[in-house]
Amino acid sequence: MTELNKQRWLDEIKWTDEGLVPAIAQDATTGRVLMFAWMNRESLAMTVEKGEAVYYSRSRKKLWHKGEESGHIQKVKSVRLDCDNDVILLAIEQIGDIACHTGRQSCFFREFSNGVWQTMDAVIKNPKDIYK
Repeated sequence: MTELNKQRWLDEIKWTDEGLVPAIAQDATTGRVLMFAWMNRESLAMTVEKGEAVYYSRSRKKLWHKGEESGHIQKVKSVRLDCDNDVILLAIEQIGDIACHTGRQSCFFREFSNGVWQTMDAVIKNPKDIYK
């Protein structure tokens, strides 16, 4: 892909004032939403080039290649843009079956029921064993 073509498709996205776009990672096989993160132009371009999810960490103010520490990388099967051009949907294969830093399959492991948030998904692997 030429630099000009790279620029053109990125220009179609409605970036926030901070230069970010929300990104949802969804299991390509099951359709389960695994996580939400932010991307900037560089991380989205790298995601397309690598075929692996790269996000932008607002707290660390740097690019974050998902799985760089844990080994739980996200192989990207498709990248979609919503109808308003302001949300990215990644269909991914989650390596190691853990997307959440809490050691669960999904970051969306709590459900509101009877007036309280209830944990619905068990920890697959203790985060202390994942992150050194």
